[in-house]
Amino acid sequence: MDVIKAQTAGFCMGVDLALRKLDAVVNANKDRQLFTLGPIIHNPQVLEDYRQKGVQVATSPEDIPVGAQVVIRAHGVPCHVEQELVNRNIEVLDATCPKVKKAQLSIGRCGSEGRIALLFGEANHPEVKGLLSYASSGAFVFESREELNDFKFMPGEAYCLAAQTTQDKTIFAQISDELQKNSDKNVQVLHTICNATQNRQDEAIKLAKEVDFVVVVGGFESGNTRRLAQVVTDSGTPAMHVETFKDIKVDQLQGIQRVGLTAGASTPAKIIDEVEQFLKGL
Repeated sequence: MDVIKAQTAGFCMGVDLALRKLDAVVNANKDRQLFTLGPIIHNPQVLEDYRQKGVQVATSPEDIPVGAQVVIRAHGVPCHVEQELVNRNIEVLDATCPKVKKAQLSIGRCGSEGRIALLFGEANHPEVKGLLSYASSGAFVFESREELNDFKFMPGEAYCLAAQTTQDKTIFAQISDELQKNSDKNVQVLHTICNATQNRQDEAIKLAKEVDFVVVVGGFESGNTRRLAQVVTDSGTPAMHVETFKDIKVDQLQGIQRVGLTAGASTPAKIIDEVEQFLKGL
C-alpha cells in the first residue's frame, strides 16, 4: 500500500507554542500545584503525558486552589473567567493561541462599536465560549448556513461576521459573500479562520484527489480534525478519523492501493508516524 502524507500534518504554531509554554512551567515548577483550565489541547495522549508529569486539569476556576499556577489552554477562556482567577490571587500563565487571541480582540472591538456578533462555530466548543465573552453587544452562534438563514436581522442594527478559528473556510466564504451581496444588512466581516487551518484543509482536498482513501489522525474531540475528515469526504473521497493506529478499521482498506495521511493541528508527530508505519505494513 502506498502512503502519501500531507506536509502540514500535525502541530500548528498555536499548539506548539502552548505546549512549549506548559513545558517551561513544568520544568521550572517543582513545588507548586500546576493546573490547566480545561485540556491544554484536544489530544488525549498528550494530556496523559502531562498528567504523569503532575499537570492537573481543572474543569472550573473553583477547582484551582489559591497559591497554585494555572495555564490557560490554547483555545482560550472567557474573559470573566480569567479575571476571576486573577481576583483569587492565582498565578495565570496565558497559552492562548495568538490567532484565537486576535479573534477575541477583533470581536471585542466590534462589540464596543455596538455590532452584534454572528459567530460561525460550535456553540459548546471552549474556543467559541471564549470568543462569545468578548461580544459585548450580543451574539448569535450558528453551525450551518441553514441556521443563519433563520436568524432575524433587525433594521438599523449593525453586525459583524466571525468564525471559530478552525472552521471550514469555504463555507465561511460562501456565507460572507451572501451577506455582503445584501445591501440591507450592515455586516462587517472579520477573517478569523487561522491560515494553518486553511492550509491543512486545502492540502487535504488536494490529497484526496490523488488517493483512494484518506486516514485523518487526531483526537476525537478535536474540531479541526473532524473538519479535515469532513472536507475530504465532501470532495468525494472516503475518509477515516482515528486517534491512534489502534483505531484503524483494516477491513475498510481492503483493495485500497493509495492512501492519504493527514492529521489535525493538535496531533503529535509520534502518533502520526505510528499510523504511517502501520499503514505501510498492511
